[in-house]
Amino acid sequence: MSDNQSANSTVVQVDEFYELEVGTDLSNSSHYNEDIAPTKVKQRTWGTWNVAALWVGMAICVPTYTLGGVLTAYFGLSVGEALLTILVANIIVLIPLTLNAFAGTKYGIPFPVLLRSSFGVFGSNIPCIIRAIVACGWFGIQTLFGGIAIHILFSAILPGWENLGGTGEVIGFFMFLVMNLMIVIRGSESIKILETVAAPLLLAVSIGLMMWAWPQFSLTEILAVPANRPADASFWGYFFGGLTAMVGFWATLSLNIPDFSRYVKSQKSQIVGQVIGLPVTMFFFAALGVVLTAASSTLVGETISDPINLIGKIDSPFWVIIAMIMIIIATLSTNTAANIVSPTNDFQNIAPSKINQTRGVLITGAIGVLLMSWELLKKLGMIESDVSVEAMYTNWLLGYSSLLGPIAGIMVVDYFIIKKQQLNLVELYKTDGIYGGINMAGMIAFAVPVALTVFALMTGSLSWFYQYGWFTGSLLGAVIYFLAASREAGYSNLATEQ
Repeated sequence: MSDNQSANSTVVQVDEFYELEVGTDLSNSSHYNEDIAPTKVKQRTWGTWNVAALWVGMAICVPTYTLGGVLTAYFGLSVGEALLTILVANIIVLIPLTLNAFAGTKYGIPFPVLLRSSFGVFGSNIPCIIRAIVACGWFGIQTLFGGIAIHILFSAILPGWENLGGTGEVIGFFMFLVMNLMIVIRGSESIKILETVAAPLLLAVSIGLMMWAWPQFSLTEILAVPANRPADASFWGYFFGGLTAMVGFWATLSLNIPDFSRYVKSQKSQIVGQVIGLPVTMFFFAALGVVLTAASSTLVGETISDPINLIGKIDSPFWVIIAMIMIIIATLSTNTAANIVSPTNDFQNIAPSKINQTRGVLITGAIGVLLMSWELLKKLGMIESDVSVEAMYTNWLLGYSSLLGPIAGIMVVDYFIIKKQQLNLVELYKTDGIYGGINMAGMIAFAVPVALTVFALMTGSLSWFYQYGWFTGSLLGAVIYFLAASREAGYSNLATEQ
């Protein structure tokens, strides 16, 4: 703390942005640290291409590749219906993504600090922890994929490494883990550089894979395969179930997008960048997964839905090495941005004076390892389990993501309708300010849809509420929050007048 630091923090408007001049009232606050403080204008270095590259880097990953198969196998859709569902879902998810990014861009604040407006400074920790656990689960899964790619890479260049089997994959897991954590610890600029470099490489490789597989399959035959559902069943029920799951795929990022938009140069850059980067990339890479899976029996003699294992069977060490390096880059670009940044900020929100960015990253890594410990022990031959990684992310994580729907609805209503895009930056970091404690309107609006979802899941009643969980949750959360917050505002105005 400098000697000439003033006692009271002030806010300065710079063009369309707001900067916070920190005084001793915030520097001494237990809810403030420099890592979750509003960004300065000089820190806003992300342009339209950087935002688009962020989404290209996050969308091109192993789970996206398998989405088409998930929708056809688990949700009873045909290939054509599955690809249409993925495209529509990502157009829909653009709405909360761009809206929730607005406050991050305008005020330079990360997701957990923005949540303090609708849930209270203390209350924000509840949705933050829920969001963080989802991210840690995805982090563990993506790190596992990266570790397998490292194992296959080493098997191609180091004689005898392939004999390590599962042990080699576990070693690769921890190597990939360290790579991820080091990038995020270095800050937002290292993530921006990684995504900007990775995006064109990943697009080029994806196009190359499509060209490689194109002669080996018939698009007409793929699209002619009937849907895996009863012949007399209505398409719409299956479609909306799959649509909910696909929206849930990025439901997490639709919440914590302020973690990135706080570094963007303008609102236009974040909007255009996301529109360019997300829907087309998701559709194309999911389509690539469908095509390569269909062509895999011709290419390698068996049907394989996992791109890592598919490429690992190519009878050319050179191309295996190149492909594994690209998969490592793809998984790294997805994992660092999508699965580490948010929980790092979320964990800091619990106790900013004690948990900085580095400690938040390490906590994220530790929880990710714990959530994947059963799979790592399986690979080491220490336990036996029938639980597959695919089952984990298609059932638990996508289902769990539907619980986050109410938060998206609450955030949009709070910022655009209740607060009318006006926040008090200083008060967001104070213990006993206007956002202090718990905002009961936010907690009730979140608790009611979650309780209904859990009730539907546990009892089988109201199954439609769980099946369409993200939509039902976000809409109900938004309505309840609007009614509760408007009522609170009315009481507050009445008290002021009296």
